[in-house]
Amino acid sequence: MKDPHDVVLAPEVSEKTYALLDEGVYTFRVHPDASKPEIRDAVERIFGVRVLKVNTLNRDGKRTRNRRTFTYGKRPDVKRAYVTLAPGESIELFEA
Repeated sequence: MKDPHDVVLAPEVSEKTYALLDEGVYTFRVHPDASKPEIRDAVERIFGVRVLKVNTLNRDGKRTRNRRTFTYGKRPDVKRAYVTLAPGESIELFEA
């Protein structure tokens, strides 16, 4: 995976992620095969910031039920990355 936009897919927006913004921690949805060094390089190249630490989290998709046919499906699995930036750094995408 060479292109940074293939590694970092989208920002994660929730109450928990907005609470972490005060601590300089930003949350992104990333490619399931992406490693921590790849995520670090991608965030630094896309946003032009300095990354101190990357934590990753694999979340299993929830099981869903179809009411008509009584069959079960599953939402896709998601990998999140919690990226801690250096003091004084910020990403304007989340500020707006």
